[in-house]
Amino acid sequence: MDRKKAIPAAWSRRRTRHDPPDLDEAIAAAQGLTDQIESQVEVAAQLSGLPEEDVRRRVLMTQAQPGRSRPALARGRQTEVVVIKRRGLRTN
Repeated sequence: MDRKKAIPAAWSRRRTRHDPPDLDEAIAAAQGLTDQIESQVEVAAQLSGLPEEDVRRRVLMTQAQPGRSRPALARGRQTEVVVIKRRGLRTN
């Protein structure tokens, strides 16, 4: 009863899309992880794939802006809930 089915050829052509975060998103994530500037620079550079010098300038500009707090995630909007259910095998 345990017949192994062949994997469809279309599955071998599937590719996972990888979109690294932009610099602002990477900085927001780094600020959420740590309060130390150098650690934020390192984390944001690794996340965005940019050199640390470019990231350091932007992080320092973000810290220097008065009255600007850390970016918040979609205030006032409700997030969409997605439920994924696994279906059992069909028996004929």
